[in-house]
Amino acid sequence: MTTSEDYVDAGEAIDQGNLSGKMPGGEIAPPVTAAVTYERILNARNEPHNWLTYYGAYDGQRYSPLDQINTENVKRLVPAWVFQAGTTGLIAGASTYSFEAAPIVVDGIMFLTGWDGWIWALDAKTGVEIWRYKHAVPFDVSLCCGNVNRGCAVAQGKVFFVTANARLIALDATNGKMVWAKTYGDVRAGESATVAPLIVKNMVIVGSSGGEFGVRGHLDAFDLESGEHQWRCYMVPKPGEPGSETWPADGEAWARGGANCWVTSTFDPETNLLYVGTGNPAPDFDGEVREGDNLYTDSIVAVDADSGQIRWHHQCTPHDLWDYDSIAENILFEKDGRKLLGHFDKNGYFYVVDRTDGELVSVTPFVDRITWGAVTRDGRVTAKLYPEKEGEPVHFYPGPAGAKEWTHASYSPKTEFFYVPVQDTGATATRRRREFKESIPYWGAGVQVDAEDMAGSISAFDGNGEEKWRWRNELPMCASTLATGGDLVFAGEATGEFNALDARSGELLWQFQCGSGHHSNPTTYTVEGRQYIAVPVGWGGWAEGFLPGMLGAGHGSALFVFALPEPA
Repeated sequence: MTTSEDYVDAGEAIDQGNLSGKMPGGEIAPPVTAAVTYERILNARNEPHNWLTYYGAYDGQRYSPLDQINTENVKRLVPAWVFQAGTTGLIAGASTYSFEAAPIVVDGIMFLTGWDGWIWALDAKTGVEIWRYKHAVPFDVSLCCGNVNRGCAVAQGKVFFVTANARLIALDATNGKMVWAKTYGDVRAGESATVAPLIVKNMVIVGSSGGEFGVRGHLDAFDLESGEHQWRCYMVPKPGEPGSETWPADGEAWARGGANCWVTSTFDPETNLLYVGTGNPAPDFDGEVREGDNLYTDSIVAVDADSGQIRWHHQCTPHDLWDYDSIAENILFEKDGRKLLGHFDKNGYFYVVDRTDGELVSVTPFVDRITWGAVTRDGRVTAKLYPEKEGEPVHFYPGPAGAKEWTHASYSPKTEFFYVPVQDTGATATRRRREFKESIPYWGAGVQVDAEDMAGSISAFDGNGEEKWRWRNELPMCASTLATGGDLVFAGEATGEFNALDARSGELLWQFQCGSGHHSNPTTYTVEGRQYIAVPVGWGGWAEGFLPGMLGAGHGSALFVFALPEPA
């Protein structure tokens, strides 16, 4: 494995917590994460005043039982405070940043990550900054799809996050000082890191980014106290390993195969399995250099949390020719006493799988226009559209952004509905052979995303795949949803509106214009009995690549926090 630091780095980080312009608020945060343990995260739903882990709980439901803000009073929701995070991103180009984090909240303290190696500790009631940390990331790190970071994790007095130069960082959560740092990717080869870490037992689980540069994706575990590496699970098997027969027997296609794990896993303590979504095979679009199904790309993969061994998998798009990563969340739920997993894939289909053994339960399309191919209810895939010849343009739905991108669906155990942000847009791909060169984009086509005829929705589905309602939008929905016990679904738009929908009917109940497009993860919490809704707002990165109609739109990046007015 590659964990050595044999490349030129940018040196020591500047302690920007002591530079001018820092908001007053003190330098030391209360030691709120000192008592955050695996057992507390395991029972995160029992302390709804906090948002302890990336999805709110291990099940990935992005649901909070908080109901102070509900369908009756949400129209009174107003901004409580705003944190301005800045408007530039310097790594790999000045305009490629995007605000994609999920704020973590523990007993009144919020931890928030941004692009360029930023992380902040804030007072969750007032927004006053307590400390900040900026990692020194080289400006020339190769990034596929935007200068982004999706969040942090907290436990045992520390806060953990990754940086674009593929490092896992542990900070003292009270003052933002580094405790340890580990390198787990080779930036020279195009590897990077964007994932929000996940705490499981005494481990920090992280995945790699960079599939578009022809790297071999992996999932890693580190000891949360010492930083010692525990295990690595490669998502492309080397010759002789199970699944290697799905790659060419000759050559090194497997070593360049992609399948990166750049979105946080979900975890079931009863099966002791991590449920991981994997990225597309490399190169995109050009399948002739990687014949076969190309396991475990575009797959839901179940990994033993203690050993890092793959237990089962389900591949959604074998031999992907359309850039249909399966990195989306795997939401754990139960139906008729059966332990299931729901997954909305970029290829346009909603998969329900038995999470104990990977048996496919159902497959249902969740977007209107799907032309690339078809998936039958038993999971059989038939490709229909792709250029057989180089230089021959072919148009297909959904485009390479998928019917849903990485941003997450949510699930309410009250309504038993899934709420999925849908992108209904096509693209034209023209195949073009590109030879592999380390750290150079390894793409097999030129792609033109439709600038017209786009649409989107928040759609509600039950566990049988039946659509229950649809809230339509003129543009694709590119941000995660949040479901609450107040029977509300929160969803941000590309044009800046932040919406609250009735979870049972889809009726729009409240809206606020945030001034920049949404591409992140709203969360909710309470401080001193008052419920807050927090949403990072900031447009850019890959989002503009698949939504060209928004190119040049406002790039303000701020955290908006909403609450009901305080009594007079």
